[in-house]
Order: sequence, then structure tokens, then C-alpha cells
Amino acid sequence: MPEVESSVIRSVEYDEGDQALYITFTSGLTYRYERVPEIEYDALLGAKSKGEFFNERIKDIYRFTQVTARRGRGR
Repeated sequence: MPEVESSVIRSVEYDEGDQALYITFTSGLTYRYERVPEIEYDALLGAKSKGEFFNERIKDIYRFTQVTARRGRGR
């Protein structure tokens, strides 16, 4: 998972085939957000504030589940 510079998010990963966005927070918890367009992943990576972008464009918009481990195959 690519690490990002953020006080809230530790790393993000995107699975193009499943359109799944995986976000690991600084708490160590990882969540899988479903049906996230790739453009949103790219915008998250480019956002000045990852946490603010997450709150405005991901949280409460996409269905999510907590995951325990990643297979490490996204981008």
C-alpha cells in the first residue's frame, strides 16, 4: 500500500478490477470502500489534505467494510 503524508491516513491502495479503495488509518484499521471510481483514488493521492478529501468525497458516500489483511495487488 502506498504510504501518504497525512495526520489521519497512513496508506491507500486501489484495486482497479474491483473498483475498491483500501484506506489504512493511523489507528492501524483498514477499510475497503466499494465502487469507488479510479478518478477519486487519483484525486485523493493528489489532495493537499488527504483527511479533508476523505471526509468530503469518500466518507458516508461509498459503502465500506473493515478488513483485516490485504493481498497487496492493487496500485
